[in-house]
Amino acid sequence: MMLHWYALKIFFNKVFAWEALLEDKGLETYLAVEKVPLKGPAHFAARRKLAETPAQKEYRFIEEGPVIYQRKPMVSSLLFVKAEPENILEIQELLKEKDVFDRVKGFIYRNAEKDGFATISGKEMEIFKLVVESGVRGLEFYADDDFIRFKKGSRVRVKEGPLKGTEGYIKRIRKDRRLLVCIEGVIAVATSYIPPENLEIVEQ
Repeated sequence: MMLHWYALKIFFNKVFAWEALLEDKGLETYLAVEKVPLKGPAHFAARRKLAETPAQKEYRFIEEGPVIYQRKPMVSSLLFVKAEPENILEIQELLKEKDVFDRVKGFIYRNAEKDGFATISGKEMEIFKLVVESGVRGLEFYADDDFIRFKKGSRVRVKEGPLKGTEGYIKRIRKDRRLLVCIEGVIAVATSYIPPENLEIVEQ
């Protein structure tokens, strides 16, 4: 069984619906989100929605005790899925289907040669998740076309703090030296400033 991570671009604000669809098919997915606690009318509206919809079918909200969080995508329309090649071909056909407005539903990112789908290593996904879920402030996301101009400085590993274990490139972005973590051909995330003493060079 050859499982790889793939990146999907989902159009028309349907990313949660596709997350649910793929997980219903038994596939592992990952969506970079921030959890925003709801208060007042928004809290009660979400509680009604959760009461009306089976929990496993409602992907926009998370209920943790008395608190309800709204999941907000950190990168618009970007969804990752872990699948076998035959699964990804099936997903491609679903994405190519037209909606009532004659629009395709999305696409799967291609490799650099454009002769196949881009596969993402487990290590790349692990580091990306570590950064996204670290809770650090000041993260900025860049699409492939945007971050090409930023690379590359020294490849480093973070030794201390919430990003410990993260590997990426040091690059100056708007006059600040920042850590740039990339999923090649898909997305990059830039962290805030990290003191040099918390970094070590990674041999290429």
